[in-house]
Amino acid sequence: MTVNDLTSSDVMARWLPFRGQTGAEPTALALYCLPHAGGAASAFRVWQRKVPGVAVLPVQPPGRDNRLRETPYERMGPLVADLADVVLADLALGPEGRRYAVYGHSLGALVGFELLREIRRRGGPEAAHLFVSGSVAPHLSYEIGPFVRDMTRPEVVDMLRKLGGTPEWLLADPGVLDMILPAVQADFTIKETYEYQEGPPLDVPITAMPSAEDPRVDRRLVDGWEEHTSRRFALHPFLGGHFAVFEQAALTHKYITEALRR
Repeated sequence: MTVNDLTSSDVMARWLPFRGQTGAEPTALALYCLPHAGGAASAFRVWQRKVPGVAVLPVQPPGRDNRLRETPYERMGPLVADLADVVLADLALGPEGRRYAVYGHSLGALVGFELLREIRRRGGPEAAHLFVSGSVAPHLSYEIGPFVRDMTRPEVVDMLRKLGGTPEWLLADPGVLDMILPAVQADFTIKETYEYQEGPPLDVPITAMPSAEDPRVDRRLVDGWEEHTSRRFALHPFLGGHFAVFEQAALTHKYITEALRR
C-alpha cells in the first residue's frame, strides 16, 4: 500500500480513529498507542490532551469497535507490516522531521517493538522513545498461564475477569461476548505464536512500566527490555495489576512526559 493509497481513502481513519482530536499542534510529537489483546483505541482516548506537547494517537486494530466487521490479525508479521505503512504515511502528512514515539501495553508492547524494527528495516525515521507495559521482554519466555487460543469460552471469560480491565457487564452478556471474543482470541494467537528473531538493539530509548501484581507477567522478565536498546533504559514499577498504568494514568503520563523531555 502506498502513501497515496492510505491518505486518499478511509484507511487512516480506521487505523487512527481519534486522529483529529489530539488537541495538539500539528508539529507536536506523535505518540502512537497500541492496545492490549482484545483492546481498542478507546482505551487510550482519555489520554488525549493529558500529555503536554504530545499528540496522543490511539491505534485501532481490526476486529473491534469501528472495525468490528473486519477480520482481526492472527500473526505478528502482517499486522506490523500494515501498521508500519500507516505510521509512515501519517508522519508524511505532517511537517518534515516530525518526531514520534510508540506506547504499547501487553500485546501492544511486542507489536510496538516489532513495528520499530520494521520501520528501521525500511530505512524510516527512528522513534524518540518506546514505552512498554504489561509485557515481558521480547526474547524471553511467554507470560505465565496457559495459551488463550486453546481455552474454552468460559476459560477465556474467567481469564479476562482475573486480569481486570473488562467491565463485568460485558463478560456477563452473551451477545457482547460473541462480538468481542474473536478479537481477544485472535490477538492472543498473535502473542502466543510470536517468535523473537535476533537482531541489533534499537537506537531508541525504552521505558518499561511493569505492575507488581500482574497475574500473567513475571516481573523478573521485564528487566530484559534493557537488552533491546543501545540508548537509555528506565524502569518504573507500578503497584496494582495488569492494567495499573491505566488505573494510575496521571502517573503514567508523568513518566511519559519526563522521558520525552530528556
